[in-house]
Amino acid sequence: MLQSKFWQAFFALAPFIIFLLIFFGYAIFMIAMFSQASELEADPDQMPFYFLGGLGSFLMLLFLAITLSLASLIFYIVHAVQNPNLKENNLLLVWILLFVFINGIAQFLYWIIEIINKRDDQSVISQ
Repeated sequence: MLQSKFWQAFFALAPFIIFLLIFFGYAIFMIAMFSQASELEADPDQMPFYFLGGLGSFLMLLFLAITLSLASLIFYIVHAVQNPNLKENNLLLVWILLFVFINGIAQFLYWIIEIINKRDDQSVISQ
């Protein structure tokens, strides 16, 4: 699983995609709330159901983002520990600290620098 191109790309890109979905979902929710404010003021009993329904969807996406972020963190820490290119110097410690403190961006950078570039270098050498 660690060497699968699909899972490497998924765990590198999923936190960004989920963040964008949350951002746009929240924007759509706020636009809908403000555009229907006059109707919701006319019927005050409908307001809590409308608001909490949108809030529930937002919280479900937020929970999905947190879960994917933690899975990405674990996946890339395990991948870095098993990477033979990082065992010779202090890059392993640097990458793990980046994963912990700059979660999301560090996984994306690791995917580009240590996986995609190394894969391209190996394909050029083998030809």
